[in-house]
Amino acid sequence: MNKTTPEYTTEINSEKTNYTFALSVLTSLFFMWGFITCLNGILIPHLKALFSLSYKEVMLIQFSFYTAYALLSIPIGKFVGRFGSQKIIVAGLITGGIGCLGFYPAAGYQLYPMFLISLFVLASGITMLEVSANPFVAILGKQETAASRLTFTQAFNSLGTTIAPYLGSFFILSIAVKAPVELQMMSAAEISAYKFEQSNTVQAPYLVLASVLFFLAIIFSVIKLPKHENGKVAGAVVENKNYDHIHGRVWNYKHLVLGAIGIFFYVGAEVSIGSFLVNYIGQPDIAGFNPAEAGKYISFYWGGAMIGRFIGSFVQRKIKPAKVLAFNSIAASLLVTASMFSFGLTAMWLILAVGLFNSIMYPTIFTLAIDGLGKHTGSASGILCTAIVGGALIPLTQGFFADNIGIHHAFFIPVVCYLYIAFYGIKGHKHFYQNIL
Repeated sequence: MNKTTPEYTTEINSEKTNYTFALSVLTSLFFMWGFITCLNGILIPHLKALFSLSYKEVMLIQFSFYTAYALLSIPIGKFVGRFGSQKIIVAGLITGGIGCLGFYPAAGYQLYPMFLISLFVLASGITMLEVSANPFVAILGKQETAASRLTFTQAFNSLGTTIAPYLGSFFILSIAVKAPVELQMMSAAEISAYKFEQSNTVQAPYLVLASVLFFLAIIFSVIKLPKHENGKVAGAVVENKNYDHIHGRVWNYKHLVLGAIGIFFYVGAEVSIGSFLVNYIGQPDIAGFNPAEAGKYISFYWGGAMIGRFIGSFVQRKIKPAKVLAFNSIAASLLVTASMFSFGLTAMWLILAVGLFNSIMYPTIFTLAIDGLGKHTGSASGILCTAIVGGALIPLTQGFFADNIGIHHAFFIPVVCYLYIAFYGIKGHKHFYQNIL
């Protein structure tokens, strides 16, 4: 029997199964966690001004958020195997809603550590959603179109990230930030009132988000989704059932390990760029926009990713996903480098254009990394989602350099990340089993 990667058909009891409903409801989750995650880019300039933080200090926002992935992804992956994706999705939505509720007292008491704790709880819920939903989408159909399918659903994740900066800027950055000189001219009572007004702008948006997450939790607790285990949908007929090539421990698959590193660098680069955009665009030698105006331009960065994912979903059916990944990562590294050596609106639009090429990276790395792992798919998903901790560490590293060499040239950090991803697309994704553990 042919020992190629198993191809999962959509036939159950000799009848083709329609996964449209399952994919549709799962897509709503991609939209929500994209929307919530992208709001961090609006919180960063807001809380930086409110608490007079350095770049390194304010990047603790992303550190607190993405550390949840490092601590919880693998345990959650095991829970998915034990309890099923649907129950973990419901738990994730409830946990995320509780995290959003935490913003109300954090803003009311003006406590930065409480914001960070609430972000960690919120991210814990998002982690549950990601570990459950990403591999679920990947296996709802043929293996060879998994990258295209996940890229398509990730496009709705990008729809959330596109809308979030605009709405976040309108609600959260609506009150003009006062310069240090202006604050020095204000009385203690006026400063207290100003900070109270600034901090309260985050309460209403996150209360609304909490309500939406709790509502979705109710929906997902009553609908029926296909059950799956060991990397396939329950009841599906599996072609090429020989699993002799699926052996050993999951960590021994080199393309998975290198893929996890790729996820680490990709998420780190994407989040780091998004985290600095408001402050970068606001620099006098770039565009000089105020935070509310600059925040709206972040929509172009994430909107480019959305457009790129819709295009990529089609392109990857014609061109091997690994080749598309290599091309996009090289293009992204060139754009960031060009922005570093440019000024004015040219530098702004160059960095915003990176979003278009970010588009297919995460779903493509993810599907290449889990390709052919069969029974190890659930564990591999946990490992890959753990690697999302790059979103915690890379921005913190760039924040350190921004404080020391300036925000403009600190963007060399994402360039290094994209060069590694190019390596993964060219060579690192190829299957290789090595008994290393």
